[in-house]
Amino acid sequence: MFSSALKSFTSNISANYTISSAPSSICGAWKVYDGKKKSTGKAVSIFVFERKSLEPQAGGFGQRSSSSAMKKVHEEVLARVKKESNLLARLRHPSVLELAEPIEDTRSGGLMFATEPVTASLAGLLREKDDQEKAGGVAGRPSRFVVEEADGQLRRRELEIDELEIQKGLLQVAQGLEFLHESAGLVHGNLTPESIYVNAKSDWKIAGLAFAGPPDTSDTPSNIPPISLSEVLYHDPRLPRSLQLDMDYTSPDFVMDSNVSSAADMFSLGLVMLALYNSPHASPLKTNSNISTYKKLFGPISSAPSSTNNFLSSRPLPKDLLSDVLPRLITRRPGQRMNAREFQQSRFFDNILVSSIRFLDSLPAKTPNEKSQFMKGLPKIIGQFPRSVLEKKVLPALLEETKDRDLLYLVLQNVFKIIRSLPTGRRAFTEKVVSKLRENFLAAKGAGTERDAAKEAGLVVVLENMELIGESCSGKEFKDDILPIIQLGLESHTHSIVDKSLGCLPTILAVLDFSTIKNEVFPVVAAVFSKTSSLGIKIRGLQAFVVLCGGSSSSKEGLGDGLDGALQASKNTKASSNAVLDKYTVQEKIVPLLKVMKTKEPAVMMAALAVFKQVGRIADSDFLATECLPILWSFSLGPLLDLQQFQEYMALIKTLSAKIENEQVRKLQELSSTSSSARNNDLMNVGSTDAFFGGNGDDVGENDFERLVLGKGASSQSASSNMLGDSLRPQPRRSQSSQAAPPVFSWSTPPSTANGTSTPNNFAQQYNPTLQPTSAGSSLGNFAALKPTPPPSSGFGSPMTNGFGGMTPMQPSNPWSMNAATQPLGRAANPPNPSTFSVPPPSSTSPFSQFSIAPPPSQHQASMQSQYGKGLSRPGVQMNGAMTANQPAVKKTGLDAYESLL
Repeated sequence: MFSSALKSFTSNISANYTISSAPSSICGAWKVYDGKKKSTGKAVSIFVFERKSLEPQAGGFGQRSSSSAMKKVHEEVLARVKKESNLLARLRHPSVLELAEPIEDTRSGGLMFATEPVTASLAGLLREKDDQEKAGGVAGRPSRFVVEEADGQLRRRELEIDELEIQKGLLQVAQGLEFLHESAGLVHGNLTPESIYVNAKSDWKIAGLAFAGPPDTSDTPSNIPPISLSEVLYHDPRLPRSLQLDMDYTSPDFVMDSNVSSAADMFSLGLVMLALYNSPHASPLKTNSNISTYKKLFGPISSAPSSTNNFLSSRPLPKDLLSDVLPRLITRRPGQRMNAREFQQSRFFDNILVSSIRFLDSLPAKTPNEKSQFMKGLPKIIGQFPRSVLEKKVLPALLEETKDRDLLYLVLQNVFKIIRSLPTGRRAFTEKVVSKLRENFLAAKGAGTERDAAKEAGLVVVLENMELIGESCSGKEFKDDILPIIQLGLESHTHSIVDKSLGCLPTILAVLDFSTIKNEVFPVVAAVFSKTSSLGIKIRGLQAFVVLCGGSSSSKEGLGDGLDGALQASKNTKASSNAVLDKYTVQEKIVPLLKVMKTKEPAVMMAALAVFKQVGRIADSDFLATECLPILWSFSLGPLLDLQQFQEYMALIKTLSAKIENEQVRKLQELSSTSSSARNNDLMNVGSTDAFFGGNGDDVGENDFERLVLGKGASSQSASSNMLGDSLRPQPRRSQSSQAAPPVFSWSTPPSTANGTSTPNNFAQQYNPTLQPTSAGSSLGNFAALKPTPPPSSGFGSPMTNGFGGMTPMQPSNPWSMNAATQPLGRAANPPNPSTFSVPPPSSTSPFSQFSIAPPPSQHQASMQSQYGKGLSRPGVQMNGAMTANQPAVKKTGLDAYESLL
C-alpha cells in the first residue's frame, strides 16, 4: 500500500528522462522542454501544462465568479487538454505529431507528455520572423530558439521560412488533413499556426486536437464526442485565449451555419496560408474573439478576404496561389472548396523541388528501379534546395536509405554532395553521417569473407571523399571512426579499393598524430607494398612512402641545392599539422623495403627514385653513402630505363654525392679547426735551429762560434762576453766582399739561393758525429777536409776542404725548409750552380789567406768521387769532392784518404 502510494507521486517521465532546466519554446498553454531518455539517449520534447495558468488574472472578471463554477470550467479545460494527448496517442501518421510518452499528472497538479523533438510551433516561427523583419532583416537579431547540444552547450536554432519551406510544410499539413478527414473521420476544428509544429527535421506536424471531433455527416460510430459549437464559440474571459477556439482562423461554417465538416478545416488552411505571406504574419480576419464582429465581416457588405481585395494581404501573393488555390479555399460556400487531396494536386506544388520532396517522402514504397533513377538524378538539383531543407529534410531521408545495399553508393554520393554544400556540414557529418558509416562498413566487419560488391562500391565513394571527411572531423573522431574504414580498404582484395585507400594518406597526415601514423598506418601500408603482386599497387605504395616521408605523391620537383629536410607545404594540406615518419623509421624500415624490391619496371623505378629524393632530405650522410647510393647505382643500371630516366638517376646520385662530400668536409674542418694551427707550428719547428738549441731565435756571432768549436780564444772578442749567454746577439751583416760565407750545418735550415730556392736540411752531421770543422779560416759554408795528419800549424793559413762542406742540395722538397726571412743574419747565399766545384768568394779585407782555385780533378778522382759519392749519399745530399789547389794529384789525401778509411 505504501509503495503504491509512493508510486503515485513518482512521474514516469521525470524518472526516465532528463529534462532541461528551461523551456526551449512556449506553444500556447504548453511549455516545451528538451529531454533525453536516460536509457537510450533518444531526444524528445516534454510538453508541460501548469495548472496555475488557469487562475484568473488580477482585476479580471473571473475573480467574482463562484469557486464551484470555476472548478467546473477548469475541469472542462483539463479534459480538453487530455483529449489532445489521447488523440495523438491514437493517430499515427508522418504528418501528425508523434507521441513518445502518454500524458500524466505532475507533482504540482499539472500535466505533461513527451513527443518527438520539436523546434517550435509555426506561430512561434512567425513571431520570430516578425521580430527579425522589424530589426532590419533576417540577420537583424539572433534566433530566440535554443537547443542543448550533446556536450551541454547551448546552440541557437536558425530557422528559415522561405518559399520551398512553405510549400513543403503546407503539403505535409494537407497530407495530415487528408489522413484526419478520410482515414480517422475527424475534423480538426482549430487549425491555426499554434496547432502546427515544426520538428527537428523541419517537417510540419499537426497537433492541437483539443477541439477535434467527427463531422456532422459521419455515420461511423465514434467514442470521440462531437464538437459542441455553442460551447467552443463562446469566449470565456476567465481562461487564457490559448485554451479557447481562435476565431480569427475559424470557418464561417462554424459561426454562421453551425455546421461541422471537413471543409471548415480547408477554410482555416487558407487563412494559415495568408498568414504565412502577410505582414505581420497573422490572419487577415480581426474578430477579437467576438461572434458579432465575425458575422459583420461576412455580412451583406462583405469585408472578408477575396480575390478582389488580394485576400486582405499586405504583400503580393504567389501567382499560382492567388489564381488557383486561395479562391477555392477562402470562399463562403463549403461546396466550392477543394478537399485536402485536391489541394495537394494543385499547381501551387507543381515544381521540381516540391515534387522531389514528395518522392523522397514516399521513397520506401517505390520500386528499386525508381529509387535508382531518383538517386542518379538528385545531384542535379541539390544546389537548388534551401540549406535548411537539405540538412533537415533531404539528408536524413537519404541516410535512412543506406540500409539498402544496392543503393548505398548512390545514396553516399548525394550525402557527400549535401555535406559539401552546407555551411554547417561539419556538424551535420559528425551528428548524422558518421554513425551510418560505422553501421554499414564496420558493424559486420569480419562476419564473412564473401565479397560484397555493393559494399565495396560504397566504400569507394567514402574513400573518394576522404578529404571532405578529414575537414569535417576532429583528430579523435577520425581516428576512432574513419581510420578503421581506411584500414578496411587497405586490407581489401580489390586493387581499386587498395589504390583509393593509399591515396588517402595526405588527408591522414593532416589529421592524425605522429604516433598513430607510425604505429597504425605505416605497418599496414608497408605490408600492402611488400605483399602485392600488382604493378599499380606497387607504384601507389611507393607514392605512399613519398607522402609518409613528407613529400607529395604528384610532386615533380627535384632536390635542388638544399637537402635540409624541410617539408614543402601543400596547398591542400595543413602545413603546420603534417606528420611524417622519423629518421629511424625511414632508414631502418622504408629503405630496406626498397632494397629487396625485385621489380625493375621503369614506372616502379621512377617511383622509387621519388622515394629516394625524400630519403635524401632526411637520412644521414653516412647512411646515404653506405646504403642509398649502392641501391641507386643498382637501380640506375636497370636494363629497361631509357636515357632520360637514367639521367634522372644520375642527377640524384650526383646531388647526394655532393651532399655527402660537403658534409664530410665540414666535419673534418670542424674537427681540425682547433688543432691544425698548433700541429703545423710543431712540424715547422722540427727543421729549425731554434728547435734543436731551444734558443730564442738569436744568431750566435761568427768568432764566438769558432772559439767554441776550436777551443781557442779570440783576441777580437771582449773578455766579458759570454759566448752562450743571453748577451750574445746577432752580428751585423757584412758585405759580400768583406765577409766570409756563414757556416752551414747538417741540422740547420738551408739558406735561400739567389734564384729564390732553398737548400734542404742536411742531416749528415747526425749520421757522422765525428766530423767537425778544424779551421776557422776556411769558408764557414764548408768544413775542412779530414786528413790523418794534424792540421797545419799555420792555423788559418792553409786552405782546407771538407767533403761535406760542398754537399750539393737537391731541389727543395723538404717540408721543414725555411724561407729567407727565417735565416740567421750574416749567412751568405750559395753559389748559383751548386753542382760544380765551389770555393768561397775572395774577400779583399779578410785577415785570412786566400784560397787558390783548385785544378780540375783527375780521372781517377772523378771515378772515385762518382763511386764513393753515391755510396755516402743521403736522401737530398750529393757528395762533392772539393780538393785544395796544392794537394798532389796521386796521393790519397783529404776526402780520398777518408774514403779509403771507410
